[in-house]
Amino acid sequence: MATIITMPRLSDTMTDGTVATWLKKVGDKVSEGDMLAEIETDKATMEFESFNEGTLLYIGIQEGETAPVDSLLAIIGKEGEDISALIAGGATAAPASAEATTKEEAPAATEAKQETAAPVAAAALPAGVVVVTMPRLSDTMTEGTVATWLKKVGDKVSEGDMLAEIETDKATMEFESFNEGTLLYIGIEAGQSATIDSLLAIIGPAGTDISGIAENYKAGGAPAAPVATEEAKSAPATETAAPVVQEASADGQRVLASPLAKKIASDKGIQLTQVKGSGENGRITKSDVENFTPQAAAPEAPSAAPAKSEAASPAAKPYVPAGQIATEEIKNSTMRKIIAKRLAESLFTAPHYNLVIEVTMDEAMKSRGIINSVPDTKVSFNDMVIKASALALKKHPKINSQWSAEAITINYHVNIGVAVAVEDGLVVPVLPFTDGMSLSQIGASVRDLAGRAKNKKLLPSEMEGSTFTISNLGMFGITEFNSIINQPNSAILSVGAIVEKPVVKNGQIVVGNTMMLSLACDHRTIDGATGAQFLQTLKQYIENPVTMLA
Repeated sequence: MATIITMPRLSDTMTDGTVATWLKKVGDKVSEGDMLAEIETDKATMEFESFNEGTLLYIGIQEGETAPVDSLLAIIGKEGEDISALIAGGATAAPASAEATTKEEAPAATEAKQETAAPVAAAALPAGVVVVTMPRLSDTMTEGTVATWLKKVGDKVSEGDMLAEIETDKATMEFESFNEGTLLYIGIEAGQSATIDSLLAIIGPAGTDISGIAENYKAGGAPAAPVATEEAKSAPATETAAPVVQEASADGQRVLASPLAKKIASDKGIQLTQVKGSGENGRITKSDVENFTPQAAAPEAPSAAPAKSEAASPAAKPYVPAGQIATEEIKNSTMRKIIAKRLAESLFTAPHYNLVIEVTMDEAMKSRGIINSVPDTKVSFNDMVIKASALALKKHPKINSQWSAEAITINYHVNIGVAVAVEDGLVVPVLPFTDGMSLSQIGASVRDLAGRAKNKKLLPSEMEGSTFTISNLGMFGITEFNSIINQPNSAILSVGAIVEKPVVKNGQIVVGNTMMLSLACDHRTIDGATGAQFLQTLKQYIENPVTMLA
């Protein structure tokens, strides 16, 4: 029976997606795990994997076209199958994770929650019973492992209770219940793995007869993945290799491999550059890694003999300009479109003004040297600016505010967002309750968040809730610049490079170190005097770091 594939939500802020490239065409055979298309989100371009088998019968969104999440993307089914009814009702059809309904059945309504309805007819479920399936907890997740059950059969479950800890290809996460009742059945025991949408549990009124529900689901739903522990039993424990860092290919091109293949290769200590892929476009699959046998490295070719020195070149001739005008048009990615939209809205809706102050950094440099002399401690000047800003915001809460048409919200908690440049744009991870953190805690947190931001491993919750933002371009030698406010914040601080230059001290010209700070303010919430007072307090903290301990 044909299955409808909808535009997936591949990032937390994604509202629509653009099909960059179709990797299959109508009429092609599709296997589970094959890559269907490359889809641009507001954060990156990601490969979209098929969780169904059959023939690609229909493409609903052509290359280069953009459509909202859950729009009809494609239909997969048996070759020659009549899908005219599905195309006509594609906008309201169930997503691919649910079994396609027949023409005689009305499509069941689905809730936009992590716990998805099982592919069992609604009429077959007793009143109040909900089937919970293995959720997709990351954009590359194809299967999950139940690390620990936090509830057992017979326990009462309330909405918001944690049911289990589930291990994905990125992390171990707690899985929350969106339903109330009694845990009647567990379909995947602790330590076992299963594909997305496999039967995880059944919740309902205590004493409800659920005999047959699990069997019916398994018959009609996605088969469970092989248990990881079974594979481990057959392999000697000594063969388990430590995870390895994958090397780049010799020609600098990206190695094409499925997420599961990458994880297995890392666990087995296999370099993907040595594996020959059997998938489309040479893509490395799970079976390629599992069947890979390391071979001895080929001997290096003898180096070529040095070329004979050429005769001295004749006298240089006058250069005659010649060439061809060359341009390149790069299509805007979804992430770049979102950045343009949001920053344009900020600049043209919030009346910006900038206040600039010069800060003497001599004492800060001495203090940093003393702090970093402590073993296992590393603090940057940016960490000191973050700490000083957090303390200054506590004294000037009007800077730590948000504008709305009805009221100005003053935040008495301080959550500082730190702008981090990534390959495709800019993200702002957040340090919650920054004023309560020490300098070393700020330094460790910023390094962790920035590293995971560049590897696209940040959780959505780690980029939400900022009340003030800091952007630092000093490491690039930029001495002074003005930033655009990261709404709904009312201000953003731009930090320049530390410059050694002549300064006047006690009537004498001496060599000193200074740094420029620029505060962009929303005039709707922050008046000039208020912004100036904040910068004065910030200057005092940075120029006398010991005062941050008071």
